[in-house]
Amino acid sequence: MANLKEIRTRITSVNSTMQITSAMKMVSASKLKRAQDAITDMRPYAEKLQEILGNLCESLETSEGMYSAQRDVDNVLLVAITSNRGLCGGFNGNIIKECQRLIKEEYADNNVHILTIGKKAKDLLKSRSIETNQGDLPSDLEKVWESVNFETVAPIAQTLMDAFAAKSYDKVILVYNKFKNAAVQEVTPEQLLPVLPPEATENNAASDYIFEPNKEEIVADLIPKSLKVQLYKSILDSHASEHGARMTAMHKATDNAGELKKDLTLHYNKARQAAITGEILEIVGGAEALKN
Repeated sequence: MANLKEIRTRITSVNSTMQITSAMKMVSASKLKRAQDAITDMRPYAEKLQEILGNLCESLETSEGMYSAQRDVDNVLLVAITSNRGLCGGFNGNIIKECQRLIKEEYADNNVHILTIGKKAKDLLKSRSIETNQGDLPSDLEKVWESVNFETVAPIAQTLMDAFAAKSYDKVILVYNKFKNAAVQEVTPEQLLPVLPPEATENNAASDYIFEPNKEEIVADLIPKSLKVQLYKSILDSHASEHGARMTAMHKATDNAGELKKDLTLHYNKARQAAITGEILEIVGGAEALKN
């Protein structure tokens, strides 16, 4: 059994860890509220805009729909969206696992490239000897998380659209954590390009849009903006998911540290009691020896 000094040192260390994890939990909780409000407000708008975009692209001629053109898939780009920091459970690792699954299973016969948004994706993929951000792809996208806004995300989406239009890639897939609630984040692979037509349902009637001022201007303005909004929604989803995952992870870490502190305190009390009992026995034994 460890001596009393060692146990006291461990208790002090665990107590300091509890204070840190508890503080990180509270910080994440405060940030989560703003991030959750942002994605909750954004998601209905983005999903409706995506539906309109799909209907619009479905009605375009091949020459008009450069972002909806279905080509033979040779080159695939995976956009892995993670955070810049860790201590958030399996938040980042799950994205990497999903990218590896897509590479090995769904796109095993294709040339797959990966664009990382977030420092952790780049680091984790590098540790697995997987190259990222090759060729003309940007490599400094960690700064997106310094200020999460549409103006920061829009240039990234434009880069992806230009690469697709230039036929550098035949399919672009976003891989991110979709925010469900503070405790649940769902890893989601979502196709950005080419634009998919809306899913047909029994309640869906054929949409006949009236274009104002004209179809060409709508196509030139709405489709790129809709794709930028779709990427922005994924970033907001990931942002809220990160804070939710970190808050949950720090809550569990605080609870685990509390249990460890209880165990150490119990061991300390037992060790102290054993030491006191030993000292008493020595004193009693010494007194008896003096009598004799």
